[in-house]
Formats: sequence, C-alpha cells, structure tokens
Amino acid sequence: MQPARRIIHRTLDRLPAPLAEFILFGLKMAWSCLFGAAMLGLLIVTHLFWPDKAPLLRYDFLFVAAVILQILMLVLRLETFEEARVIFLYHVVGTVMEIFKTHMGSWAYPGDALIRIEGVPLFTGFMYACVGSFIARTSRVMDLRYTHYPPVWATFGLGALIYINFFTHHYIWDFRYLLFAAIGGLWWRSWIVFRVDQKDRRMPFILANALTAFFLWVAENIGTATRTWAYPDQDVWHMVSLHKMGAWALLLVLSFVMVSLVIPPLPPQEVEDRKSAEP
Repeated sequence: MQPARRIIHRTLDRLPAPLAEFILFGLKMAWSCLFGAAMLGLLIVTHLFWPDKAPLLRYDFLFVAAVILQILMLVLRLETFEEARVIFLYHVVGTVMEIFKTHMGSWAYPGDALIRIEGVPLFTGFMYACVGSFIARTSRVMDLRYTHYPPVWATFGLGALIYINFFTHHYIWDFRYLLFAAIGGLWWRSWIVFRVDQKDRRMPFILANALTAFFLWVAENIGTATRTWAYPDQDVWHMVSLHKMGAWALLLVLSFVMVSLVIPPLPPQEVEDRKSAEP
C-alpha cells in the first residue's frame, strides 16, 4: 500500500491545503468503509444481474462472498484477528436480533436461502459486522482519540440496555427516548480527536454518531431498494422513514461499545505517551 499512499500524497500536495485535507479525509473514510462498501456493492450487483435459475441462491451467494471477504481482510492484514473476534461476536448479536425481529414481523427477507436460521439468511450477520468493521478501521486509519470519555462501566451498561430495548419494546413501553437522553448525558462533553494528515481535528461524539447514522440510513435504503430485505409497508418500494435513523444511532453506540473491547477509547495525551514509549 505504500506506493499508492505516495502517489496520493504527491497528487494532493499540488492542491490547496484545505482542499487536499478534505479529499484525504474522504479517501480515508472510504478506505475505512471497505467491508461495508463491498457488501453494498454485492447487494446491488446481485439484485441487477443474479439469474433466476442460478445453481446458488442469491442469499447463499452473499453469505459465501461475505465469508471470503472476511478472510481476505485478515489475510491482507486489513483487520486484526482480535478485531475479527469482536466483529464475529457482533455477527452473533446481530443474527440473534434478526431472528427475533423477523419473527415479530419488523421486516422480512423475500428471497429463499439454504444457509439460514429460522428463516433468516446468515449473510445478514455480516451486514451488522460491517458497522463493527467500520468503527474498528476508522479508529486505526484516523487515529481516533477521545476527550471526556464516560466511564467504561456506564457505556457497557447503556449498551446492554440498548440491546435489551430492541427486544422488549415489542412487549412493554419503548424507552428509546430515555436511552437517547442517557447518550446525551454520557457523551455531551466528549469529542473525537482525529488526524487526517498532519494536524489534529475534533468533532463532538454525538455529532459523529448522528452523521454515521445518516449514512447507515442511506445504506439501508440501498438494502431495501435491492429487495434484499423489506419492511411491511414496502410492497411497492419507497424510502425508509428517517425515523429509522434513531434506531441506527442506538445501534452505533452498542457497536462502539463492543469495538472498545479491543480498541480502548484513550485520551489524546495517553495515545501520544504510548507512541513515544514505543521502540
């Protein structure tokens, strides 16, 4: 990858510094989205070109392709095995929720699959893993650090409550608004410090969560437009309600908490101290 980096930097050096940094930011974010972008590409291509009489069902192909992608990410050292273990845990957490949600009729998978559990095609777990992969890769690619990060016990407790609410709101009151308030209470002072090129930049944690939730909502519209899954009111396709961004914002907090098992959210100075102590 070093030759590609040198070519990119030589090209960007010819541009005004603010524009060069903005383009580099976009390139780094795209690189962080590698696994998710590949999966979305597969959804689009298989929707447009998958033969009706293909020997392998579309959903089963997506599962096989996702496994191959995950192996390539490890072989090419784009992910560490430690990160992959947490992403696998996220895969399990997501699949369990998929089984429950489809049983409750929250959404459905209109296609057939042999590789499935309780009617849920197993490639779906990789769609959740895309989120974990993005957070893990962004942490490394953008050198993420955090100011005023809340206590770990509080973040894990909130993550557990978020996951529980995805199930219990079908039976009792949906307390997601209390969860939003808790997120605000824990992270309102927290800023993400990141480095695009030479200088550190900052963004409020809550703003970063909201922006990422928006792009996940865009990705979900791609998923429904390609008839990979559908909501009960989507006999004729239409855009997913913006209300779903709230669910994605909650899921992002859960995802971030899980990734923090392998990439602890450290303050800027501690990261710098660790780097200076390296041989």
